[in-house]
Amino acid sequence: MGGKGFFDKVYGVEGADETRALYDDWADSYEDDVAEQGYATPMRLARALAAQSHDLSRPILDFGCGTGLSGGALVQAGFTAIDGADLSSEMLARAREKEIYRDLRVIEADGPLPFAPGDYAAVAAIGVIGSGAAPIAVFDRIMDTLGPGCLFGFSFNDHTLAEPEYEARVTAALDGGQAKLLVSEYGDHLPGLNMKSRIYVLEKK
Repeated sequence: MGGKGFFDKVYGVEGADETRALYDDWADSYEDDVAEQGYATPMRLARALAAQSHDLSRPILDFGCGTGLSGGALVQAGFTAIDGADLSSEMLARAREKEIYRDLRVIEADGPLPFAPGDYAAVAAIGVIGSGAAPIAVFDRIMDTLGPGCLFGFSFNDHTLAEPEYEARVTAALDGGQAKLLVSEYGDHLPGLNMKSRIYVLEKK
């Protein structure tokens, strides 16, 4: 299956098993396929997180790190202590080759999150939560686990923004005093597919 085939399938997968299987199969060509479409969200979000961080040497978790594209963007933005976690062991094998992560681990969709409050100064979920990816419940689980003052950077692409429940859950967290909004910016996601995304950086209260 070529890159176009994976893009056609990704927004229709349902459940963790289908998602894991798709990304396992896509691992070999994923980086070339998204690069061909000008994948811009990782660098946009990495720079936004770096601009809001007080110390780039403090640990950050790349949640749903895939092949390590997002980790590479975090390195370029100045972060120096990066751990990664993902559902797909095949994607993690590609990430491990980059030698940019302190630690990489496979996680289960319904298993415990790979961190506890205070473990990380920031958690990045770049292109992770949304249509064809992790459900909005993952946003809730991460928010509930973050320690006070921790940053949470994430993105919603156009497919996800078209489903009101995602932005509504973010608004509820802000209105409920769970977090403070530091960044909300709409811009390029996959320009080759004429798709944009909104990036967010929240600070847990």
